[in-house]
Amino acid sequence: MDYPLRTIQEDGDAVVVLDQTKLPRETVFVRLKTLAEAAHAIRVMQVRGAPLIGATAAYGVALGLQEGLTLERSVDTLAATRPTAVNLHWALARMQRALQNSVLAGRQELAWNEARAIAREDAAANAAIGRHGLAVLTPVAAKRGRVEVMTHCNAGWLATVAHGTALAPIYAAHEAGLAVHVWVSETRPRNQGQLTAWELAQEGIAHTFIADNAAGLLMMQGKVDCVIVGADRIAANGDTANKVGTYLKALAAHAHGVPFYVAAPVSTIDFACPDGARIPIEERSAAEFGQLHTPVANPAFDVTPATLIAGIITEHGIVPADQLARVKP
Repeated sequence: MDYPLRTIQEDGDAVVVLDQTKLPRETVFVRLKTLAEAAHAIRVMQVRGAPLIGATAAYGVALGLQEGLTLERSVDTLAATRPTAVNLHWALARMQRALQNSVLAGRQELAWNEARAIAREDAAANAAIGRHGLAVLTPVAAKRGRVEVMTHCNAGWLATVAHGTALAPIYAAHEAGLAVHVWVSETRPRNQGQLTAWELAQEGIAHTFIADNAAGLLMMQGKVDCVIVGADRIAANGDTANKVGTYLKALAAHAHGVPFYVAAPVSTIDFACPDGARIPIEERSAAEFGQLHTPVANPAFDVTPATLIAGIITEHGIVPADQLARVKP
């Protein structure tokens, strides 16, 4: 598919990212030339979505080395930006492995090349997720004449280098000529559902925007064939962290016999994390709710147990949540 915008791209000695805090009201690009600017873009969610955060962090290392900063300082600065999305730490570990024994004179070029490889591989992995996820949607469409999919947060191409994760099967279904309709939850308090609705509108895919709390009712009424969400970190046992509110959808799906899938590249699986209880949950600012003048809790993510997940859609195929060792690198 053709994308109306690029989430991340190089421009000379800088990296240009789409400022997603401005969407869907306006289209603004931000030029990153320093490590600090890359870290800021991740921290304030100018870039968001685990795969895109990882790619941005990789380029951030290259920018840091370009400034003359050490590899260690660059990695440490970026690692401190957001705790939950494991692609960030996966990309930084990969950059460190690739660079730590390199000759200093060639380290900058090597860093840029490795960042490009991470971005390129993310796009390819997400395209494969779309192809594998299409196998979930095709039988439903063949039987009913259409397929009704629910998603939560934004896990489309805006959250990745290309194609998306949870939306990749939906895009593949649309391109294959299947009649697909998407229920898009608003995803409070950052309202990332608006980004999903914006994406789907660009492609002419039928969708309906709903309040987060309407999801259970729609499943009870039989209006949802399956739920597909993305992930920010998947533990080794299949427990999955995603945008807060995902767990409630998984519970409702389980209660009403609606298959619940997670779509994510293998880089999102943290094989060093044994279960969901060990996944750090980011607590974000109360300011995201506006001026309430009252105590606020604002966890950015929740954890869905593997027992509620029908399968993890990866670039290598659909894997049972409790059998992730099959795709371990």
